[in-house]
Amino acid sequence: MASLFMVVSIIFCRPTFRRIIRNGSTEQFSWLPYIYALLNCLITAWYGLPMISTDNLLVTTVNSVGGVFQLVYIAIFIVHAEKNQKLRMLGLLLSVFVVFAAIAVGSLLMSNFEVRHLTVGFLSCAALVSMFASPLFIINLVIRTKSVEFMPFHLSLCTFLMSTSFLLYGLFNFDPFVYVPNGIGTVLATIQLFLFWYYTKPSTRDSTEPLIISYSGSNA
Repeated sequence: MASLFMVVSIIFCRPTFRRIIRNGSTEQFSWLPYIYALLNCLITAWYGLPMISTDNLLVTTVNSVGGVFQLVYIAIFIVHAEKNQKLRMLGLLLSVFVVFAAIAVGSLLMSNFEVRHLTVGFLSCAALVSMFASPLFIINLVIRTKSVEFMPFHLSLCTFLMSTSFLLYGLFNFDPFVYVPNGIGTVLATIQLFLFWYYTKPSTRDSTEPLIISYSGSNA
C-alpha cells in the first residue's frame, strides 16, 4: 500500500512539471524538496538492503523507483531554471551523490552489522526528516502570498498518505528509523493540507499563467 501511495504521489507531480515545461519557467515552484527527496531515496534505499538491515526490501524498492523519478524532475527544473539557479542545482546534485557515495563506502567498511545498521539508520532518519521538512519553504511562500498556487494539493495529500503508511509500517516492524521520521512527515503533511484548505481559492486551483516574483531565496 505504501508503494502505491509513493507511485501516486509521483504521478500527481506531473501537472506541476507540465506547467513548468509549457511556460518555460520554474516560476515560484521550489526545487529544494526534490533535491532532499533524492538524497532521502538514495540513503533509505541503501538502508533497506539486506547488508544493512533485515526484512526491509519494500523500503529499497519504493525508494529506488522514487529516486529515478526525482532525477527526472530535477533535470526538468535544471533545464527551465535561470542560469544562477542551474549552477546552484548542479552543485547540490553533485553534493548529493558525493554524500551518498561516502555513506555507502563508509558503511561497507564497517565489519560489525549492528554498528552498520545503526549508523545508516540514523542517517536515513535524518534524510527523511530533511525531506519532510523541505516543504517548509513552500509553506512560508503560501503564508506570505496567501495563495496555494505553488503547493500542489495532490502531492500534499499523497505525501500525507505515504508518510502515514510508512509510520504504520515502521510501528508494526518496531523500526524507529522508519516510524519516527514518517511521524514527523505526517504532521508536516497535515499542516500543508490545512493550509490548502485555509487559503484555497477557485482561481488559484485553475491558474496556469506564470506568476514570477522577483525575490532572493532558495525557491525556484
